[in-house]
Amino acid sequence: MRRPLPRDHFRKPLLQTPFHPRLAALMQAEDWYNWGGYVSARTIRDAEQEYFAIRNAASLFDLTPMVKYRIAGPEAEAFLDRLTVRDVSKLAIGRVHYTCWCDDEGHVLDDGTLFRLGPAEFRLCCQERHLNWLLDSAIGFAVEIAEETEQVAALALQGPTSRALLTRAGFDGIETLKPFQIRDFHLDQGRVTVSRTGFTGDLGYELFAEPDAALALWDRLWAAGPWHGLQAIGFEALDLARLEAGFIIANSDFITAETAIRVDRRRTPDEIGLGWLVDEKKAAYWTGKRAVLAQRRDRSARWCLVGLDIDGNVPADHAIVYHKGKAEAGQITAAAWSPSAKRNIALASLRRPYGDTVKDELWVEIYALRELVYHKLMVRARVVERPFYDPPRRRATPPAET
Repeated sequence: MRRPLPRDHFRKPLLQTPFHPRLAALMQAEDWYNWGGYVSARTIRDAEQEYFAIRNAASLFDLTPMVKYRIAGPEAEAFLDRLTVRDVSKLAIGRVHYTCWCDDEGHVLDDGTLFRLGPAEFRLCCQERHLNWLLDSAIGFAVEIAEETEQVAALALQGPTSRALLTRAGFDGIETLKPFQIRDFHLDQGRVTVSRTGFTGDLGYELFAEPDAALALWDRLWAAGPWHGLQAIGFEALDLARLEAGFIIANSDFITAETAIRVDRRRTPDEIGLGWLVDEKKAAYWTGKRAVLAQRRDRSARWCLVGLDIDGNVPADHAIVYHKGKAEAGQITAAAWSPSAKRNIALASLRRPYGDTVKDELWVEIYALRELVYHKLMVRARVVERPFYDPPRRRATPPAET
């Protein structure tokens, strides 16, 4: 006799990160969302205050749900050189670089950061899960690949006072850490790996530790926080900061090749503003190279992702972009009023030649809600360089003491 299923058998509880008890204690907005199967904070108290913590003080964001892969073995470098579009042989031990990887047709599967932890040990961090693709791509290479998302707790500490906070928290010598550099610190809680990286376009760091040491690491940073304006933040504030920095998000600003339902939604690196990553001269062949280089040779790229400066102060979320107010040119993928740049900014995916050789007479159709009624606005937009906001402290070494 078959036993009846529990009434809630279809429910699958979301995972909690090792930092969840601290975030739950601070949560006032009760604004949670699902990030890769984890309970994550969209807003903890007030998104505007959290944003200004990023730009004026220090902010702490739970980065644990970011997908992380450990790639190790005598041919790890050769495998990653085959997988990604950048020359991995140029990535020194203790350094990080931003990269992307493609399918055989040159369409981007994802973008992410590659950490070189040792001569034959790497960590690849990204938005989506790609274990099957990585394992299939590794056939013939002496390399081991494992997802370690649950085994590595991660925090993003971002903002102009982040370096001073880490110094107060006992991270001696942190002021000498250069952008995209990695260093291990041995504290009472155990080893903490710190990289000078982040997703805010500001001075900042990312910290990686064992899950068992996560709460002690949080408490160490939090204890030093009152002197430096530390606030815990959710994704809404981070999303505004990353837009000001001109950074893109997979399945938001572009659709990853494996998740695209319609084939015309897939994009090559040149079509999403990542063409600068492609190393045409590296000796190793990488997946999709022939297709990407053929597209460049034939000048057949159909799309481009550009930054827009839009008149007025009404954000143009997911608005349609027109040329001369008539011909549809593309769509806004992310938009906001920038408090730091004091501009109405956006990222847009435009069909070439718009945004490429044709940059004049672009208009955005915005529907603004005023007194419970939507009003159609047609406002001018101009193609501009990214980032929209770029403080010098982002690259300064040592960062200023604040």
